[in-house]
Amino acid sequence: MNSNELYTGHFGLTERPFTLVPDPSFLFWSKQHKRAYAVLEFGVMSRAPITLITGEIGSGKTTLIQKLLSQMDETVRVGLLSNVQGDRGELLQWVMNALNIPFEPSESYVTLFQRFQESIVKEYAEGRRVVLIIDEAQNLSTEGLEEMRMLTNINANKDELIQLILVGQPELKGIVQSPQMRQLAQRVAASFHLEGMDESTMRAYIKHRLKVAGGTGREITPLACGEIFKATKGIPRLVNQLCELSLLYSWSGERARVSVNAVRSVLEDGVFFASNLADEETGDEPKSDDDLTRPLFLRQGRRVDIPSKKTG
Repeated sequence: MNSNELYTGHFGLTERPFTLVPDPSFLFWSKQHKRAYAVLEFGVMSRAPITLITGEIGSGKTTLIQKLLSQMDETVRVGLLSNVQGDRGELLQWVMNALNIPFEPSESYVTLFQRFQESIVKEYAEGRRVVLIIDEAQNLSTEGLEEMRMLTNINANKDELIQLILVGQPELKGIVQSPQMRQLAQRVAASFHLEGMDESTMRAYIKHRLKVAGGTGREITPLACGEIFKATKGIPRLVNQLCELSLLYSWSGERARVSVNAVRSVLEDGVFFASNLADEETGDEPKSDDDLTRPLFLRQGRRVDIPSKKTG
């Protein structure tokens, strides 16, 4: 059976509504996501040196970036980096790779920087702006962030030749605001911090995704939504995980809708919170948003069985 057909036909859906892969077609425009996206657009169009977007794991940052990328035209050259680390020369090579600027790994830093500068000056002369997006930027060292800031010093007249969009978890905001990052903070022209959804927004979010997937929006009952909010605090990634598993449980039990009991069964069986609470218990934080895209029963190195679908 195709994994996309697990429960979709049972609920009259055309596709899975709560997959963890960022998909702009499912983007739910909550008030704060509209504001965050407006900040991103403003940063690009105003040639802001640095735009900063932060939020909890699973708050929708990467989906917003994917949406932004889908709106870019030929007047913008975009480079995207995620979870990049390294020393001075290595970071510049990562940047050049992201922007498809040819170079030889054996070249000195001075030569690499000259190649980089000549390339973005050429883009500017041809009427294109250069935008470098760094996702999971909290993983960069302070030296790495400072190197990224220095790239924004290249300008022509009053125009910035390269713009940075730094995206990361809440600690990135603290790093940028620290005393040693004062010069970088002064170059941040636009910023936004994404919080978890409140309960009414989360209910609208669940209904929206069900409808986009071909459903009625009523496949998950109001009481079940309330239980989902209590368990997830409105973090979109966690909402997706719990909704997906609850749909799976309801399908296996041949239920027409997801009830509050189905959600509670997921929580009680440990296939949802067994992995997430384990991070709290061990003190280990997920390294990135990508860490939460792994199947829940694999993140802890063990398998948790789900109820088998009735056959009779």
